[in-house]
Amino acid sequence: MTKPFMFEKPVGMRDTLPELYTLRQQVRSTIADEVALWGYAPIATPALEFYDTIGEASATSDTQLFKLLDQQGHTLVLRPDMTAPIARIAASTLKDVQRPARLTYDANVFRAQQREGGKPAEFEQVGVELIGDGTASADGEVIALMIAALKKTGLSGFKVAIGHIGFVNTLLQEILGNEERAGTFRRYLYEKNYVGFKHAVRQLPLSSIDRQRLTGLLNLRGGFEILEDAAGLVETQAGSAALDELRSLLDVLRAYGLENDIIIDLNLVMHMSYYTGMVFEAYSEELGFPLGGGGRYDGLLEKFHRPEPATGFAVRLDRLTEALGRAKEEVTVSNCIIYSNERRGEAMKKAASLREEGRSVVMQDVRGIADLDAYSQQFDDVHYLIGSNGAGGGAPYDG
Repeated sequence: MTKPFMFEKPVGMRDTLPELYTLRQQVRSTIADEVALWGYAPIATPALEFYDTIGEASATSDTQLFKLLDQQGHTLVLRPDMTAPIARIAASTLKDVQRPARLTYDANVFRAQQREGGKPAEFEQVGVELIGDGTASADGEVIALMIAALKKTGLSGFKVAIGHIGFVNTLLQEILGNEERAGTFRRYLYEKNYVGFKHAVRQLPLSSIDRQRLTGLLNLRGGFEILEDAAGLVETQAGSAALDELRSLLDVLRAYGLENDIIIDLNLVMHMSYYTGMVFEAYSEELGFPLGGGGRYDGLLEKFHRPEPATGFAVRLDRLTEALGRAKEEVTVSNCIIYSNERRGEAMKKAASLREEGRSVVMQDVRGIADLDAYSQQFDDVHYLIGSNGAGGGAPYDG
């Protein structure tokens, strides 16, 4: 193993410079304000969790987990998502809190990337979890909240695609008959590799009707009428029940007045395997990949020995700021006090007075500046409390 270069970072890790940090902070604050208006309480979890609990419950591939050992020999992971840690808390510390529980978070998550992938291995998620409510109203609420939050940030030209993983699983099981084959086709759908999907269908010893049913899944994307087309593809009660759940959800979204913001996509498959019902993703015209999404995960809390329904969403802050396309503004401080040693106390009083007025102030000892003129030009207002010779000697000078 070669030694890293002095300024090299681990694969997938990125620096956030002041200008981008400030932009993200503005977006983060806007979303937090909107989420609070909907009654969601903030929560935080540790960055490190046990592999045997969160690592397995998160449904993240082992190859994407950052693992390490503690002093007792326990395997730990950097949290790969926030849903599983919050499920842990809901099933333990918050088990007696009145349901439904509405929780929100803002946290960095970690998923290892292959060197050739070019994707971030650490990124910030802002999201909510609604725990203890199994109704379509809860699903509609988290979708409506995500749309409202995105609009508050100034994002336009986006759509939310809604599907149902239960419908996909049922159709694949009906036709393919075993989970191994179904898993292969789910992978094609997740990767949006529709050419590979169709090729794999042609390789199977299926009847022409079943081939049409499988490839017909790829056409189930569009308006609300798609649900009627979907009904002709499934034969079991489970498939019909999934479509009924979507119809109920669409009734809720109509009540919110969101018909123009959503589309139906019944071949939508999410990265996390713990989703059990409706799933959704938000797409911007500016990006070729989703900037946020979520869904229903009624089986996750059962892994923590407290089964109950839950639903939620997460927004990728890096992707959202990219989709917004705002220019990064230089981070500036409007006031600077340049002082000499004997006038330090006077400078401190001046800075305190300006800060009480809500103005940002930098205090700088003149002896630490190599080029006084160049340094001063970065501020709107400069207050000189130095001697006439620039080093504290002679008559005081106030500029």
